[in-house]
Amino acid sequence: MPALVRKVLIFAAVDGLILQPANQRSQRTIPSLEIRYTKHGTAILRPAPQSDLARTASLEAHGIHPLKGLLNIASASYLISILRREQVAQIRGFPVYVITSVALIPLSSQSEAEKAIERTKKEVQRESGDQDVERLHEGDSSADEGGYHSDGNITDDVPKESNTLIPPYGSSRRQSQEESDSVAQDVISRRGQYGRFAERWFSRKGWTSERRRAQGMSADDIGESKTISVKEQSNSGQSGSENSAPSVEKDKSDRTQSLQSTEDVQRNASKANDVTSTLLPKLLRTTKMLFASRSFFYSYDHDITRRLGDQKLSSPEVPFHRNVDPLYFWNCHLAQPFIDNGDHAYVLPLMQGFVGQRNFSINPKPTKDSPQEASEADQDIENVVTTENSPESASDFLLTLISRRSIMRPGLRYLRRGIDDEGHAANSVETEQILSKPSWNSKEKIYSFTQYRGSIPLFFSQSPYAFKPVPVLQHSFETNHSAFKQHFSSLAARYEDVQIALLVDKHGGEAEIGQQYEEHAKRLNAEDGIDGMKPGFEWFDFHAVCRGMRFENVSLLIDTLGDTLEKFGTTVEVNGEIQKRQNGILRTNCMDCLDRTNVVQSACGSRALEQQLKEEGLEVNLQTDATTQWFNALWADNGDAISKQYSSTAALKGDYTRTRKRDYRGALNDLGLTLSRYYNNIVNDYFSQAAIDFLLGNVTEQVFEEFEADMMSHDPAISMQKVRANAIETSEKIVVADQSEELVGGWTLLSPHEANTLRTFPFEEVVLLLTDAALYVVRFDWTSEKVKSFERVDLRSVTGIVKGTYITSTFTAGQMDEDRNVGLVIKYRPGKEDVARVNTRSLQNAAVGGTDHTSGDPETTRAAAIANIFNPLESGLWSRNTKQTSTLKLLALKALPAKSSSFTNTPRHRKGSEDAAAAVISERQLVSAICDDIRRAAYGEDGARGSDTGLSGDFVEEREIIGVKEARRSVGYLEQWGHGLKRLVWA
Repeated sequence: MPALVRKVLIFAAVDGLILQPANQRSQRTIPSLEIRYTKHGTAILRPAPQSDLARTASLEAHGIHPLKGLLNIASASYLISILRREQVAQIRGFPVYVITSVALIPLSSQSEAEKAIERTKKEVQRESGDQDVERLHEGDSSADEGGYHSDGNITDDVPKESNTLIPPYGSSRRQSQEESDSVAQDVISRRGQYGRFAERWFSRKGWTSERRRAQGMSADDIGESKTISVKEQSNSGQSGSENSAPSVEKDKSDRTQSLQSTEDVQRNASKANDVTSTLLPKLLRTTKMLFASRSFFYSYDHDITRRLGDQKLSSPEVPFHRNVDPLYFWNCHLAQPFIDNGDHAYVLPLMQGFVGQRNFSINPKPTKDSPQEASEADQDIENVVTTENSPESASDFLLTLISRRSIMRPGLRYLRRGIDDEGHAANSVETEQILSKPSWNSKEKIYSFTQYRGSIPLFFSQSPYAFKPVPVLQHSFETNHSAFKQHFSSLAARYEDVQIALLVDKHGGEAEIGQQYEEHAKRLNAEDGIDGMKPGFEWFDFHAVCRGMRFENVSLLIDTLGDTLEKFGTTVEVNGEIQKRQNGILRTNCMDCLDRTNVVQSACGSRALEQQLKEEGLEVNLQTDATTQWFNALWADNGDAISKQYSSTAALKGDYTRTRKRDYRGALNDLGLTLSRYYNNIVNDYFSQAAIDFLLGNVTEQVFEEFEADMMSHDPAISMQKVRANAIETSEKIVVADQSEELVGGWTLLSPHEANTLRTFPFEEVVLLLTDAALYVVRFDWTSEKVKSFERVDLRSVTGIVKGTYITSTFTAGQMDEDRNVGLVIKYRPGKEDVARVNTRSLQNAAVGGTDHTSGDPETTRAAAIANIFNPLESGLWSRNTKQTSTLKLLALKALPAKSSSFTNTPRHRKGSEDAAAAVISERQLVSAICDDIRRAAYGEDGARGSDTGLSGDFVEEREIIGVKEARRSVGYLEQWGHGLKRLVWA
């Protein structure tokens, strides 16, 4: 196994943060690393110069677990490191940890880094309850050398990590806070395992000049120091960390510290735009909360991202992170600076999901007079490790449950639904159940059974503002089927065969999307599936069959799928070789892929375990045996963990998963969880979703500016370039009736909701088509990919164009940027060739030119006033000939943002162009290009007006359409109050 930094000391030097690997006894000594301070948002990594070490005499160091990566945003960078962790399992004798706390250290300056280190030290000291922070451990000369070898084996000189860890995740934690044992506490307060190295770095006296010259490890004593003994860790469950869930007091403390550091954060981002600077404290709090949510797991020695039979052979020459499954490598983007710099030893892959483990025993010889006994062994996980050298009963087993959450299309409930263009489904989770002996003896069989859950693989959405929203299908059948086929092609490549278990209702709001799912599955199979693999499809109406809280009726589904599951089998390993391999996967989903899915998956896991134990010669019924509640609790913990990651609450129906019983108390608890989910949907999830996308590298920091503008976050996985190009193509086919017209160009722009106005909300995205004869403004239904209505304007009717600054809102700095808020207004007088059509299933035609606009409609009056402002030469016409000039109309169009957090706006889509994704141009350049094209189409290549037009002056005028001052006057108090309230709640 390649060398990994297991523990690292961090201290603030003059030029950057120094990362010093601790406890090295490897033949391959990992060099220290320096991360240079920066004000530009991109950290620079380099080997730490020894001179920098010498200049840090008065600085306090801070010891933490290995690094998770660098957070770069705006002009600020932060080092994210693991502060505390707990062991939750051991696989093949190697510990698996869950992260319980992280530290974020700014990389802006030495003073800011020192402040962050001091705050973190105080937090650790306060939570650990250890007041003896000045005592030093007088270790022997080997203490500062103990650690690990490059092959991953821990040396005997240092206590093995598996002997200093806590009980498994979900078990009762009986240890007191004073007995907690995290590396951060050990380094800062006890300093026990680092010997004289820790003494030098952490002593208030620091390094003397003589030690600096000697560069320190064998210098004379610095004075008397008292020692504190490190308690011996027993095998009776008395050792381990008491890292329980954060208490109310801890939350208050974290919020207080966050508020204290807000000014520091804002100074670090002083060069960034105002939006990012404002939201940076919230991003840091969200990042810290996310990584400390007990949902991220790692192991130094075992690849937990790959299931049994899919493990890659490790090599000392291949970095650990290159062997992991990239689909579950959650901190890949954050760790990329270390990877690019070649510092692979500092890259520790993290997996989001769940890891739980229980050891249990079963009476191998049940009799007719005595019932079978299955009980959870009341011992800690470290006892399991120590049984390796002790006689092991044939009835002792270890059950490990691992859920791996995909980094593709990740996020939160109603904000990430369905599928994306590449076939990735939302809330995709692979769950593996492993049965082994506690010692992981290679001569004994190891069983693995894997299941999969994921959102319905179609394009659909649901409103987060509705209590029980109806799924809304999106895009055409062909677009859906293309992504649908890609999804199952990916599953087939990974798991071979696929069986679908659909749990949505067959009646009501969920029925339509279920029917569409079934139709796509039938068509896929009619097309011979995926290379001959035809997915099975079983629609089980969970709510109807289990009505009246009779969830035991799920057994009907299991019986139906029995033959298929039997055919898929399980993976079996003996002597390090795969004896049998699971050759299919059960794909289960409801609407959320949470509550109903949890019940069904736990039932399938129960069936698999019973069969595996039967193969071992043991009979047990997990459904009826009251002494096997540990199995239900383990699966309930798994369901709660996945639910919290997707909906921010525990899973519904958890009481049945745990006890196989359902009563009114469980129903009341579910009601409370449902209300909590509803609150999170409309208040917290939008920013959290933006933060998740940013941390995974799916979007740029501009996502926070977009969030500030409308308090929402958009889906970066949906290719808007493709959607917009398709809308232009679809619109051309439908609205351009004259085949002799040649398409000059097509664009997508923003337009006021009401025609012939400049500012009516909401602005909607429209398609503008330009042919050699006319302009077409198409209002498009982006959900169904259909034309709602369009208006055709003959080019001979166009009297002029005004382009310039077009401010429509003044709530954020980006909305008031005159260089980015640009639009054009097309002035025209409707004629006989102009027409408007509305799609109401049957088309209704209305001639625009015949409409009477002589009434006192305020919008007509405003249009006249606008025309006077735009072209003073025409102002007299409004007073002398009202009947003629009252028909003057406006088409107001505003450029979409040229740059987005996830895509670039296509400036134009030309007919016959093979590459619609042209180079990105600015909003002002885009508007100028559109105006030039319209002028050339109307008046020839030179764009000059002829004398026969009867018009004078420039065809295209550049002036302010709506400036900042006018926009501010137009914003009403109600709008301001509404945005302020949303900002208060959401941001």
